[in-house]
Amino acid sequence: MPRRTAAVLGDQALTFSDLDLASNRTARALQTLGIVPGGRVAAWSATSLDVVVVFAALAKLGAVFVPIGPGLSADEASAVAEAATPALVVVDDDHAPAGEALATRLGVGLAVTEGIAGGSSAKASPGTRLAELMSRVSADDLDPHLVDEVDPHVVFFTSGSTGRPKGAVLSHRVNYLRTHPGALLEPRGAMVCPYPLFHMGAWTIALQQWQARDTVVFTMTTDARAITEAVARHSAIRLNAIPAIWSRILDAGDAPSLLGSLRFADTGTSATPLELLEAIERVAPAAHLRVFYGSTEAGGVTALDHADIRRKPGSCGVPGPAVEVRIDPSGELWARGPLLFDGYLDDPDATAQALVDGWYRTGDLAMADDEGYLSIVGRVSEVIRTGGESVPPTEVEAVLAGCPGVADVAVVGVADTDWGEIVCACVVPAPGHSPTLESLRDHCQGRLASFKHPRRLVLVESIPRTASTGQVQRRLLAERCSHS
Repeated sequence: MPRRTAAVLGDQALTFSDLDLASNRTARALQTLGIVPGGRVAAWSATSLDVVVVFAALAKLGAVFVPIGPGLSADEASAVAEAATPALVVVDDDHAPAGEALATRLGVGLAVTEGIAGGSSAKASPGTRLAELMSRVSADDLDPHLVDEVDPHVVFFTSGSTGRPKGAVLSHRVNYLRTHPGALLEPRGAMVCPYPLFHMGAWTIALQQWQARDTVVFTMTTDARAITEAVARHSAIRLNAIPAIWSRILDAGDAPSLLGSLRFADTGTSATPLELLEAIERVAPAAHLRVFYGSTEAGGVTALDHADIRRKPGSCGVPGPAVEVRIDPSGELWARGPLLFDGYLDDPDATAQALVDGWYRTGDLAMADDEGYLSIVGRVSEVIRTGGESVPPTEVEAVLAGCPGVADVAVVGVADTDWGEIVCACVVPAPGHSPTLESLRDHCQGRLASFKHPRRLVLVESIPRTASTGQVQRRLLAERCSHS
């Protein structure tokens, strides 16, 4: 098993032995920088095997991994980091200059990850280079008593309804239970993971593979060619991608010749049309299809199995074996069980809103048929869920309000078959101006992560607001946009 491949990215690979030794050395290097059990480390980096080593090292130390999306602007990353209050910021070379400013603002150290998984970098970057520290420390195993199963393992940040970041805390126990392969160790095969390493989906896939002693193949991008070539190159058995990525793969044209090794083809995060599932079935005829519904806070909540895809079109299936669900009188889906997160980091008010008597309020409106199969039919909150990411309308509105030619603006989520919802900007043009979608998206560059940029523009004469408080009537706007 030590010689078996644990992780792959492009031409670079780590065996389980490589990962064990490199993470031991990285953990000891981090100790010299003052990282102790419970300490939080913010990782601002693109997908790399260096990040994989940092993730493993922090777990061994009992420290907490806090990923920051590489596409976030400096202001967005700063908001996440300030909420996380890390003891250290680690970055790749590309994020080192911005990372230095961030670490200085926070009053903590900066470390550069480049080269800790092998290879080297010729770039001269600010901060301590972990690879240099690693060369001076031992690779001996760490004390296993540094970690308790209920200790925080990872904090994943999402945007709350006001745009203020909320950090969902997942313990070692929760991540272990969410990704356990079962009572018997059975051959699993390689799995391709197109999710970025700041996303829970990536680490769920990695931990599933590693607990089963098998390989996870990461991709640098969500480009269809990169994903299908990774499947073919590694004869991957498994691929999990959101509907929008599956649509890209299907549109690429050469999928049938590259996906023949798949035995499991998974999707989810939003309503998945039967037409898409049937198209996946055609390009991966040997694969068992499944549709999953869940969240960072709740883990996997429901699953729709291959046998039910045509019988229950549009459904997200039935609850998993460790999950109990209920639909409250307003139609909101609640879930409970041992897979729930531990609350929001340093945010008791948000935690109390989300967790009620052990139940997690998903924020999704659901319906159940006479067999107990669930369908998601809308959102309770205003937060837009697009491609598995959360987008608060007010955050996007604040940026678009400063766009030339915009007199007034409101942002809503509009249903979409690929993304679940897309960000739609409803704009009242300033006199003599005619804003375009391209001009809005250009204005968002460098100010908002790309997944928050509007994908649709609707020009309106006025924004409907409540008479008493002036709040945007989003449901009315969303209805109007859906029919325009």
